[in-house]
Amino acid sequence: MSPITLTVVAGELTYPVVIHEADWKGLGTLARERCPHSQQALVICDVSVSNYAEQVRCCLEAHGFRIQVAHVPSGETSKSLAMASRLYDELVEMNADRLTLVAAVGGGVIGDLAGFVAATFHRGLPWLMVPTTLLAMVDSSVGGKVAVNHPRGKNLIGAFHQPIAVWIALRTLETLPEREYRSGLAEVVKYGVILDAEFFAYLESHIEPILTRNPKILEQVITRSCQLKAQVVREDPKELTGHRAILNYGHTFAHAFETVSNYRGWLHGEAVAAGMICASRLAEKLGRIPPEVTERQVRLLKAFGLPTRPRRWPVDKLIALMRHDKKVRAGKLRFILPRRIGLVELVSDVPEALVIQTLEELMFEE
Repeated sequence: MSPITLTVVAGELTYPVVIHEADWKGLGTLARERCPHSQQALVICDVSVSNYAEQVRCCLEAHGFRIQVAHVPSGETSKSLAMASRLYDELVEMNADRLTLVAAVGGGVIGDLAGFVAATFHRGLPWLMVPTTLLAMVDSSVGGKVAVNHPRGKNLIGAFHQPIAVWIALRTLETLPEREYRSGLAEVVKYGVILDAEFFAYLESHIEPILTRNPKILEQVITRSCQLKAQVVREDPKELTGHRAILNYGHTFAHAFETVSNYRGWLHGEAVAAGMICASRLAEKLGRIPPEVTERQVRLLKAFGLPTRPRRWPVDKLIALMRHDKKVRAGKLRFILPRRIGLVELVSDVPEALVIQTLEELMFEE
């Protein structure tokens, strides 16, 4: 399987996304090309993927980097200011300068956390993303949105800080737990709904090989997802025009679900799956789509083993959390809602009563 290289254009910055089977040696070459003057690197990794962090360490050392490795506990609760502070201490102890490379090895939590640390230490260090989960490969590793959580909401403290490169080794998915793998499929489905009806149909017709992690099919799925993400980032790298907000389809609901459960209920993709159906049902109530649009999403998400309705959380708390969503303007909730499969729009002034009705109906649906 020959490596595939995509180019992400984010304003004045460009960087490669390299998709390959398991060519770890090439990582060191890429890092040296992108950071020719760096002398050292901090490898930040999820404790569950220490073996991959060791691969990264060896590759970087072979190309002249002095390496320190920081292990971070798994889970969304690690995406905090307290953990960021611990990592700042690591950088101080190794006398990091502005050329010190930060390498993030793990899923979306590690990418967001390490990227946030890289964005804020010395006002910006170069960072390299090595995603080891499907969700991180297709979504959070591309685009430069980095953040940590706050008790009042997910990703409330963050920045835009593009990586120098993204290195996707498909073979890391072989060891990914089944639940985490299926969680990543929610973001894949999202791309079909928001941008590409043909891609959505492709997913519908390839459910079995996707679930069995067929390498050729996965390569196509991940490549197309990254292409679609890169397309949106190119058009709106810092969410200034509003176009990039379409990537948040289902996320206004999802972030509230994650926060209300203190990040211990669902995985991110599971929350996104239920959030997309909430958004689609809301679009039905506003007369924007027929029920068939929602039903196709429900069938596909269920086939991938993902939830399609929220748990019975307090609706008043969910609404309060949604008021902290980044898309809120002048206290008014705004949602990304579908017009059809392959097209969504940012909708303002959505009545809270309809949001409440949607949540309650789905929670108690038989």
